[in-house]
Amino acid sequence: MTQPVALITGASSGFGLATAKRLLMRGFRVIASARRQDKLAALAEKYPSQVLPLALDVRDRAAIRSAITELPTDWADIEVLVNNAGLALGLAPAQAANLDDWHTMIDTNCLGLAAITHAVLPGMVARNRGLIVNIGSIAGDYAYPGGNVYGATKAFVHQFSLNLKADLLGTAVRVSCLEPGLAGGSEFSKVRFQGDDAKAASVYQGTQPLMPEDIASVVEWLATLPPHININVLEMMPVCQAPSALAIHRKS
Repeated sequence: MTQPVALITGASSGFGLATAKRLLMRGFRVIASARRQDKLAALAEKYPSQVLPLALDVRDRAAIRSAITELPTDWADIEVLVNNAGLALGLAPAQAANLDDWHTMIDTNCLGLAAITHAVLPGMVARNRGLIVNIGSIAGDYAYPGGNVYGATKAFVHQFSLNLKADLLGTAVRVSCLEPGLAGGSEFSKVRFQGDDAKAASVYQGTQPLMPEDIASVVEWLATLPPHININVLEMMPVCQAPSALAIHRKS
């Protein structure tokens, strides 16, 4: 039997890299997509013939179309798409936020995810099988100060996932939105704080956050469920985190 193919965006580190390794262990071949070619090359070298490195910026729509249409024939039937590429930039309140940061988050987290889904989905529908896992965030469900556009992009991921499933009714193509809470072990906070390691580390001080391997284990579970089961939305948090009461500002 031919090994199934998974395409993972943002596969050079963090959730994406952990997911790639996990699916490789389960017998998948992995198209590992990211901007950093050196990281992808290292992964491909470690798993010869099992990893197809794909240097790609999900904000580049033309590059996405070319990449998907030009895949080698034996890699073209994508069984699982993991839309993992995404980022948060800054934690300033909206009135002080950098507009360029807002555009970058929307271009990556929303438009990039939509573009690669648009390129891959017709093949899944034609074959009448496949799974799309969109990596959202609890930030799309629970507002917090400084979350402004990042949280809004993850709310898009949540609703886009549900709307995709609605459109796919009558097919065997599945869609899941996976929404992690506090998660460490990746470059997420370092990117958010523009390389400030101390500030990034402070986010996780005194906690035991989710780790990339935890998210990867859930993606593996989704990818290996019986094909008649669709998990619409799955929210996960470390036990050190919980939804909290709404904030109230009181006059002194």
